[in-house]
Amino acid sequence: MVIPAHDEEALIGRCLASVERAVTHAREREHGLSAVVVVALDACSDSTATQVRRRRVEAVELTARRVGTARRVGVERALSLIEADAADTWIAMTDADTTVPRDWLAHQLDLMDAGVDMILGTVRPDFADLSARHADYWRATHRRGEPAGNVHGANLGVRASIYARAGGIPDLAEHEDVALARAVRAIGATVRASDVHEVETSGRFVGRTPAGYAAFLRRVHAWVDAPPLAETGA
Repeated sequence: MVIPAHDEEALIGRCLASVERAVTHAREREHGLSAVVVVALDACSDSTATQVRRRRVEAVELTARRVGTARRVGVERALSLIEADAADTWIAMTDADTTVPRDWLAHQLDLMDAGVDMILGTVRPDFADLSARHADYWRATHRRGEPAGNVHGANLGVRASIYARAGGIPDLAEHEDVALARAVRAIGATVRASDVHEVETSGRFVGRTPAGYAAFLRRVHAWVDAPPLAETGA
């Protein structure tokens, strides 16, 4: 598992707690499962690094201030710690402002065993961060069992051999996950969208990347919660 993090002291704790639960559940179901969690600490100036080092996870530090670089460096560290055939190695990714469900990793491994090479998992915003109108709009436009297939680095999985053939994650400041998914599709790998293991990410409007999920929520908020024209005097 790979988690990029830049100044996430308020949210990294709950993220890692949820990932640890998911790993424990997968290991209980599949005895002998070898799994490592790597947090890529990218130019952190708060207590994020201190919190990470209190847990039994691997940490790698960098100063790129680019999420693409952080994910790539995290993947490199994770693969260096796993002694397994690339075809049998799965790379699961999430974000430091995200919590994953208990069956997050187990579900991805099930799909890997079924022949899937990349999984595009769905993301749900923390409704406590949204207005009631925004939350209602989200529920109305996201029906369970009908994943749209959008690419989210907060809920992404890929077979290590396919990751290597696709060229890995590029050094981008944004949309590095989309670029990877595009490259994976280009080599003819099997890609599956799933909302069975949906994650919950922060509903904040100002994120760590210019055009990330926070920017998307901000645009939706501006549209959904805009006052009627009569109230604006237009």
